[in-house]
Amino acid sequence: MDSNGKVAGGGYYRVEIIAQLFGVTVRRIQQLTQEGVLPTTETTEGRRYDLVPTIQSYVKYLSDKAYGKNRSEKESELREQKMQADIALKESQGELHRLRTEIAAGKYISVEEVTLDYTRFFVTFKNFAMAIPARVSDMISGYVDPVETRRIEKTLQQEVRRILTAFVVAGVTEAEDNDGKKK
Repeated sequence: MDSNGKVAGGGYYRVEIIAQLFGVTVRRIQQLTQEGVLPTTETTEGRRYDLVPTIQSYVKYLSDKAYGKNRSEKESELREQKMQADIALKESQGELHRLRTEIAAGKYISVEEVTLDYTRFFVTFKNFAMAIPARVSDMISGYVDPVETRRIEKTLQQEVRRILTAFVVAGVTEAEDNDGKKK
């Protein structure tokens, strides 16, 4: 050891030298570095490997690997993600089974059936709304001049049509996505 506590022969080396020293590819050294197995140090020439700590880390990594200890952190993280994905899959399969059971039991109705029901309802509603001006005219006919009664009826019909048109336009606009296709 020298006066700084470094083993003689130590120093900072490029990835190619470390790969050659360990008998592996440059890519493998880079992978081990990304996994946190091999430490690097920032030098004036760029990122380099301090020889002694690098050798010690690599020997510890190989020893742990040989004895099945200390699986890499990345491997543990991947295993944890796999378990979470399996749990989510099981939950979604359970939810799908529940929905199929409820559909079979008749708790849900088809979109087509709902669309037909709404269509019938709005046709009935439109007929009802369009009949209001005539009914109002009948009610006021004894109190107002017939010409004025007809003018009021026409005005009310125009207003009802305008409101129904605005209602339909608002409903169609909200039921379409950005491409103009119905949802």
